[in-house]
Amino acid sequence: MRLLESFLLCFPASFRARFGDEMREQLQLDLADARARGLGATTLYFVRTATGILVFGVAERLAPTWSELPRTASRTARRRRPVIDTLTRDMRHAARSLLRAPGFSLAVVATLGLAMGVVTGIYTVIDKVLLEPLPFEGTDRLVHIAGSAPGSDLPPEFRTSLEFYVHYKENAKGLEGLSTYNWFTSTIRVDERIERVRMASPTQGLFSTLGVDPILGRTPVPEDDDGVVVLSHDMWTNWFGADPGVLGRLVYVSGEDREVIGVMPEDFWFPQDGVQLWYPDVVRAEDLTPGRFGFFLVGRLAPGVTTEALREELQALALQLPDRFGGSARYREMIERHRPVVRPLEEELLGEIAQPLWMLLGAVGLVLLIACANVANLLLVRSERRQAELAIRKAIGATRVRLIIGQLTEAVILSMAGGVVAVLLAMMTVPLLVQSAPTRMPRISEVAVGPATLGYAFALALVTAMLCGLLPAVRGSVPSLTRLRETTRGGGSRQWGRSALVVAQTGLALVLLIGAGLLLRSVDKLRAVDPGFDARDVFSFQIAPEAPSLNDTATFAQFHLDFMDRLRALPGVETVGVVENLPLEEGTGQIRFQTDREVTEEGGGTLLNFTYTAGDYFEAMGIERVAGRDFTQAEQLESSGVVILSRSAADRLFPNGEALGQRIRSGDDPWQTVVAVVADVHQNGFADVAESTVYLPMSYGRPISSPAYVLRSSLAEDLTPPVRELVRQHAPNAPMYRVFTMEQLVSRSMLSLFFTMTTLGVAAALALTLGAIGLYGVLSYLVAERRREIGVRMAMGAEPRAVQWMVLRQGARVVGLGLVLGLAGAVFVTRGFASLLYGVSTHDPTTYAGMTALLVLIALIAVYLPARRASAVDPIRSLRSE
Repeated sequence: MRLLESFLLCFPASFRARFGDEMREQLQLDLADARARGLGATTLYFVRTATGILVFGVAERLAPTWSELPRTASRTARRRRPVIDTLTRDMRHAARSLLRAPGFSLAVVATLGLAMGVVTGIYTVIDKVLLEPLPFEGTDRLVHIAGSAPGSDLPPEFRTSLEFYVHYKENAKGLEGLSTYNWFTSTIRVDERIERVRMASPTQGLFSTLGVDPILGRTPVPEDDDGVVVLSHDMWTNWFGADPGVLGRLVYVSGEDREVIGVMPEDFWFPQDGVQLWYPDVVRAEDLTPGRFGFFLVGRLAPGVTTEALREELQALALQLPDRFGGSARYREMIERHRPVVRPLEEELLGEIAQPLWMLLGAVGLVLLIACANVANLLLVRSERRQAELAIRKAIGATRVRLIIGQLTEAVILSMAGGVVAVLLAMMTVPLLVQSAPTRMPRISEVAVGPATLGYAFALALVTAMLCGLLPAVRGSVPSLTRLRETTRGGGSRQWGRSALVVAQTGLALVLLIGAGLLLRSVDKLRAVDPGFDARDVFSFQIAPEAPSLNDTATFAQFHLDFMDRLRALPGVETVGVVENLPLEEGTGQIRFQTDREVTEEGGGTLLNFTYTAGDYFEAMGIERVAGRDFTQAEQLESSGVVILSRSAADRLFPNGEALGQRIRSGDDPWQTVVAVVADVHQNGFADVAESTVYLPMSYGRPISSPAYVLRSSLAEDLTPPVRELVRQHAPNAPMYRVFTMEQLVSRSMLSLFFTMTTLGVAAALALTLGAIGLYGVLSYLVAERRREIGVRMAMGAEPRAVQWMVLRQGARVVGLGLVLGLAGAVFVTRGFASLLYGVSTHDPTTYAGMTALLVLIALIAVYLPARRASAVDPIRSLRSE
């Protein structure tokens, strides 16, 4: 009801002051009656009434039929026919007129429905993912804090270490709250149910910093230490049946029993969608070792403080860290270069996905504009063919405003019908968008067609009606029987109006085609990248075994080696290996390594990635061994001082000599001998540079409890059931998770670009189709208009080929101008694509030439068909028909 009442604002203020209360009362009565008759009647009433209010409200502003009269005026002069009755009569007249032209009506409804459907589908995703407010209080004051050190060998932006957190929290006056945050997977056990879930271990101030209160219980306080846990609403519902008695219950989380103290709201997610629980990380300043980076920070700005002011304050505070916490000479050098990175938290959480989503909405918006141009052309043709009817209505007293309202009402009815089609299409396409969207999109699983989608589709239909119908309605409101003679001469300026719409369609279609072509070229370039491994026939999974006997590095290593022997015995399995950080699934850590040729000061060395491996990992993954050998069984069980380097790591550590047999170490650890060099691997994605990696045996350092197993087998797609049964037998309490083939991981790594490319490609295909239809329609109507003229030309000896060229030239002029505008628009628009492309320039000449050629080809077909029809005109029949 409030939405309908809001449309009354279309009427002038004086009109609302006089009739507003009566109209609102009547709307309430009619809406109650419609609701009593069911959902269908309610929808029909809503669409019809809102359309009428809009049309008559605009008309009343353009040509007022009522104004405040003196009190002495007669009651009859103050009366006016009820607006809703007039609206109903006009709606019925427009509906009858459209029913007499079913082909025209269906074409318009289908065109608008298809275009509005794709816009509505993309908007539904954007509304939930980007536009819905983050579930935090005062989001505009929340900031993400990281670090950078220009001129160092650190990444352009990196996570901070805990001494930054402690010092900032104690001394930064520009911060009202501060917390670390992270996310990872770990084991939770509740009674007999054991699973590996996504969780976070922030410092205790996270929830107060974000300004979020639990719906049940409380959040951590310093006295809790790290022995408590806060549940997500999803975990509370699915694991505990939404039992309020869950407070105080002990659950096994990450290796120890923790007490449940709270449950967060249903819409709360942080730092990633899908986090199931949080337990506090206790940070003590006296226990810190400076320079151990790996923590993101989230802070709340103090009132009146800007991000720039906070950045300056944090930079000054960072310079104090070596004096307070110490550190190596390299650490002090890094601090001198350090520049805090401070940006809005919303940008950090949504920025990576916001650009492609807004780009897609803009792309499908262009499709809608092309559809509007098509429909406007159709309405112009319809208006011109009704000149006699409109002239008669004008002769018997219809004002220009009444003629505009009548034609505009038809446009609104058609657009509303298209809106219904759009909603139905959105209901089919939104699940497909959700299924194909990257999993990192927050709240993507919650996207669905709902009231917000219906409201948006209705508003979009009204706007579309104005875009399509206003120009034809205004041009058709000045009918004259003498103007009908213009049709024998090609329609004059009216033909130019229709041609201008086709020029716009052609240009917009080319912009979309070039954008889709650039993304397609990027995907092709990514697929051509050598990832450093062979993804075919590789199956991967992880388990997290727990037992009293698994208590150190050696026992975990023995467990994994024994389990790999069992896996090798499965039918079809060729080789088996394990790695702590599976490529394309998990990133590796970074530490500094130094060689025995050049021993550096404490904290020095070359910054390299590292991970742990065992078994036949390199063979199972198809990673080329450049030189050397694998780890032996004994080296995998005992810390025997051996490592394997990737090719680029070997080149960086030993640029002037052979790496095999050389020694390296990290910090004060024992020296490790290089026993092999293998190919570089793209760890984080094909668009990133292959990493320089040091591979350590499982016996090195801390226990590796849940590495990724990789199995090479021609039956990789079918290994899940036998492997799951083997896990049940060998480690019955170990949850099995992250189960997929490497080919699936490769596809998922390209999902973001592929999602954008596919959606933009569909939009470009629709634009190309609608543009071709528009060009074909204009030229076909031109031929129909000039049928008698063409007949006369041919009767006087004109050759069919000359007639064809006449039509082709007119079409070529329209297409040529559209191509020029489209190329200029593409040069400007594709600048925003730069961050989405890989190995392709935004002005790639191959893409521009190829997409232009495709559009020209389709345009030639659309132009040739009317030209051929023109050349087939029978002069005798065309003259007689006139």
